[in-house]
Parts: sequence; structure tokens; C-alpha cells
Amino acid sequence: MDKQLDLTRLKGVGPKLREQLQRLNIHSLADLVFHLPFRYEDRSRIQMIGNLQHQQPAVVQGEVRSADVLFGKRRSLLVKIADHSGVLSIRFYHFSAAQKNQFRRGALVRCYGEARRGASGLELYHPEYQLLDNGLDDLPEPQLTPVYPTTEGISQQRLRLLMDQALERLAANEIPLDDLLPLDWLQQWGLPSLKQALLFLHRPPREVELAEMANAHHPAQQRLILEELLAHQLSMQRLRASAQQPGAPVIQGTRTLHQALLAQLPFTPTAAQQRVTNEIITDLARPLPMLRLVQGDVGSGKTLVAALAACHVLEAGFQVALMAPTEILAEQHFQNLSDWFEPLGIPCGWLAGKTKGKARVAALEAIAAGQAQLIVGTHALFQEEVHFHRLALVIVDEQHRFGVHQRLALKDKGNLDGLSPHQLIMTATPIPRTLAMSAYADLDTSIIDELPPGRSPITTVVVSDQRREEVIQRVDHACREQAQAYWVCTLIEESEALQCQAAENTAEDLATQLPHLRIGLVHGRMKAAEKAAVMAAFKAHQLDLLVATTVIEVGVDVPNASLMVIENPERLGLAQLHQLRGRVGRGSVASHCVLLYKAPLSFTSKQRLHVMRESQDGFYIAEQDLMLRGPGEVLGTRQTGLQMLRVADLQRDAELLPQVREMATQLWHQHPQRVEPLILRWLGDAERYAAV
Repeated sequence: MDKQLDLTRLKGVGPKLREQLQRLNIHSLADLVFHLPFRYEDRSRIQMIGNLQHQQPAVVQGEVRSADVLFGKRRSLLVKIADHSGVLSIRFYHFSAAQKNQFRRGALVRCYGEARRGASGLELYHPEYQLLDNGLDDLPEPQLTPVYPTTEGISQQRLRLLMDQALERLAANEIPLDDLLPLDWLQQWGLPSLKQALLFLHRPPREVELAEMANAHHPAQQRLILEELLAHQLSMQRLRASAQQPGAPVIQGTRTLHQALLAQLPFTPTAAQQRVTNEIITDLARPLPMLRLVQGDVGSGKTLVAALAACHVLEAGFQVALMAPTEILAEQHFQNLSDWFEPLGIPCGWLAGKTKGKARVAALEAIAAGQAQLIVGTHALFQEEVHFHRLALVIVDEQHRFGVHQRLALKDKGNLDGLSPHQLIMTATPIPRTLAMSAYADLDTSIIDELPPGRSPITTVVVSDQRREEVIQRVDHACREQAQAYWVCTLIEESEALQCQAAENTAEDLATQLPHLRIGLVHGRMKAAEKAAVMAAFKAHQLDLLVATTVIEVGVDVPNASLMVIENPERLGLAQLHQLRGRVGRGSVASHCVLLYKAPLSFTSKQRLHVMRESQDGFYIAEQDLMLRGPGEVLGTRQTGLQMLRVADLQRDAELLPQVREMATQLWHQHPQRVEPLILRWLGDAERYAAV
């Protein structure tokens, strides 16, 4: 590190404090000046004691009238101060004898804190305070007071003192910070330089509107937000460029296998499926690895699109691998694809974590020799001992369940003379546009925005579990009318064992109450073969009611199932509820979903269930989910970097994203030397993690 930027150059920073600062990701003076306040307090005006309001933060100044140690439930130091408008109590629960002695009668004290109602009227608890000699030497602060993210052992006061020293050096140009945004951009948008923005944000003058700062609308904030979003965008573009570096096999099929597959299907693809398939075929014909995300709402027919993409690659003599996050979903894909491809003479292979012994050896040999041309499996596919013969297309279902690094691990398995396989990523979890533009900026996006004809709408009702008996009668009635139903038990705690237990208990209860119904049970702890057998029986209508955990969330297709009950829906996110609900409404009969909640509901849970009742549009639901839960949870394991945004906020700053994308492309081509320093400034190690 540059000696000039060493933290120990600051007064008071020794090895211990340096170590504590590192916990805040502050390793240099440059990191310190980028450690920005998350809010501001106005301590520039002294408030009269008589004008104080409950829960209002304020600066007050008064003369000490008394300081007594009280012994109640907890020992406390009670100091009374007064100005000409009234008397105020200040209470400390943690104090020393030396501290008590500071508050001698007649001393002048200035405090900052939030007034709250206590035993003696309004009180300040543990305020920040200073003792003044005569009230004139220390005028109130001329600017707003910053409040910083901090860690154990470092108080706000200490951080502010360190920051004062660092800002002095910044103002004197002793901390080298390059302005990485072109000057004409700053002039065009009326934005300050980087140095001006940082100096302003650490010490904004008192006349600045607190509301403007809270909404991040000030040009100094916009300057940094823009730069941070730009760094993320460039990092994703760089990830894409490195993924496409080696090139890929050019695949130009004759569509013979494509036509043969369509000829044996009892339906024709929708216009949206055809459009997306053509986009993929165009990608495959290029010498760069395809990196395409296919989004489609529940039941829009992504599997067929994947199969048609596979046709072109298989016809050209290459292998295709399809990877799904759970065994139950992978099995279903294997079943569908085998049914479609085996009659056309394409051998399919299967590999999951539970494939053991001779079956595993045989599967690995078939994959390595190229006898298995279309291979379906779970993340077992990217284990070290799996060697492909000529893998040219990787299809990943429900990408958000895998990390980026897991998906990229498959790209090294091509065995294609130094070329990379093409990648097709599918998700039934619609991704809000703002997230797709930032978290998935390394991928081209296609949307299947049309459901196959003959789908029935789903009516959703929200019912308290006090009406559980009515719901059970409704299930009974539906099954007597030849319909089938799901009863979903959601997570009680983050424990699969407890979840399975809940499902087993529910299945027993329902069997007691509805003895004439054929009831099956599926949960995550059952063996794959058992699960598959139960699902097959349900699909063949040998069962009327299926009690399940959320393992049935993705991809299970039983057209005759037209009723779903979800217990404790308030425990699930909107995207997951939407996925579960998509298991019904797959046939032509009217379908229903009952959300059986436990009262009382929190405000967020009420909003969530309201959204489910009002809409079936996956994209609208995804936008609402983003508003209610924030990007970190919606994205799951994917881009850790995005959950670490320091000044930008994907929801608040969404309208900047289209502009940021254009800027990233411009900077990439016109100022390539600035790309690396920008990414390093804002992402540091996170960017390296994302590119694993």
C-alpha cells in the first residue's frame, strides 16, 4: 500500500485501532474517506428546554442543578440541568465516580440526545455531552453532524475525529483520488468533482435540507451513486467479456431434429416460445459463447424452449447438459426430455448426488465417452470427476439457486479444443427490470410473455386458520368431484426436519378427518425414488390429495390438480408463493388457491397476501417482492456484490439504470484505462468473488 495512505499516519491510530477499522472494511485513508454517513443530525441550533418534544433529537444547554446516584431496580446517575425555560433530567445507567464528579453544581453542560418520557417527565438517556467553560468558547457545530456505520470499540466521536484528520488531508490533495468520470459528463449533469462530493457529504453545511439528503437527491450524492452503479455495471460487463473470451463452437443445424421433435408433440409452440427459440438459435450460430437468460412465468413452457435449443446442438454432434437445483425438478426434466428425445434416437443420461456405486460409474463412463448425449442432473454435474466428451450447451434451470461461480464451473468442462460451451439460463421467477439490468447485466434476456392456450385462471382467497375446518370440507368436496388438491406445509423454522415433521402430522390429521380420500405425502427427507413414486401416483390420479412441503415449488405438472391450500403463507416470500400457486391452473378447469394464514399478521405479511390475491402477473409480483424485501433477498445467492452497495439503492435509483448502462458502454470503449480503477474503488474483493 502507498505509505501516504497508511491509516497509522493519523493521530491516535495504532495497531489495535487499525485492526478495528479493518472490520469496517477500512484499510487505507482512501477507504476512510469513502466510509460515508448513513444519516445526519442537526446539532447546529440550541433548543430551549421548555420547547423539547417527546422522541425529538435536540441540542440543549443548561446549568447543573444536582447530580445524584439513585438506587432503584437499577443504579442510575440522575443529573438535573436548567435554562431559563425549564428543567431537564439526564440519566446514565453506566457511569463512573469521576463522571459523577464532573457534574458539579453550576457547571455549564451541552447535551445531544432524544428526549423520552421517564420517571421525572422528559429525560435524555446517555446523551453525548460536553462541559463548557462559559458557553461562548464552543459555538454549536456550523454543519450537520454525520452518523457513520460503526463497529464495537469505535464510537461515533472517535470516527468523526479520525475523519476530520482525513478530510484535512483530502482538502490538501494529500490523498490521491482520481476523478474517473469524464469531465464533460460532470458538466452535462451539473455534478461536482469527486473531492468536492466527498468533502460535502462528510460535513454538509447546516442550511442543507435534511429531507433532500435522506432521499439522496443532492448532486454530491448523485455523483457517487452514479459512479458506484457504473462500477457494478462495468464489473458485470467484464465478467461477460471474460466468459466469452475463449470463443465457442459455431452451431448451425438443419432443423431436422427440431421438426421431428415438434411433429411428435400434441401441441404447437406459442408465438413467444418460437420468438425466444429463434433468438437462441441466432446466438448458437455465433463464434462467442451464448449467455442468455430466459424468463417465463410459471407454466409458460420454458422446458420446450430448452429442448428446441438442445435439438440444434445435438444435431451438430455435441452434448447438452441440463442442471436443476433440486432432485425432484431434475427428475421431472429427465422424464420429460427422455420421453421426447429417446424415440428420436438420442440417448439421455442422468446424474445426481444420490447416484452411487455401479450406476454412478456407468453414468460417468457414458458421459465421458459421448454415449449419453443429453445429460440431466443436479449440481453433481460440475463435480471434478465428471468429464464430458463434447459439451457445447449448458442449460441451467432456476439460476438464482446457484452462485455465479457454480454456473461458470461448468464452462470449463467443454473439452472443445479451448472453446467454451454456450450457456442458457432459465428461471420461472420473473426478475424485476431494475434487478435484471444490474444483477444480470452479463446476460442477454429473453422473456416468454405468453401462456399456452387452455390455461385456466386461478382464484386466490386469503383465509384465517380459525376457519381450517371449512377449508378441509372444501378440499373434501373438490376431491369428491374428481378434482385433485395440494396441501402445502411451509417452513416452521429453518429446519428441514421440523418441516417434514409438520407435513407428516398434517397428513395424519387429514387422513383421520377424510378417511375416504387417498392421501399422499412428499417431503425433502424422502428418498428420490419414494418421492418420484408418490408424484407419479398423484399424476396418474391414484391419489386425491397430496400433502407436501415446499419441495413441490418448482416444475411439478399435474393438469387435473385444481385446488391448493398453503398453510402459513406469511412465512414465504411473494416469489415462492407465486411459484407454489403455479402448480394448479395447469388444466382447463377453474382453479383455486387458499392462503391459510395464522393471525395476527404483520403489516408486511398483510401487504404480501394482498398482492397474491390481486394479481397473477409474475412480473408485477416480482416488482412488489422487490419493494417489500429488497434486492438482497430477492436475488438469493447470486450477486453478493449487489447486496453490498454503499451509496446506491437499486429501488430508489432505478431510473438511473438505463443511463448507467449507456455510460458503461461508452466508458468501456472510450476510456478503457478507467474501467479497472473504478471497479477496484467500489467493489474491491467483492468483484473477484463474483468472477470465481
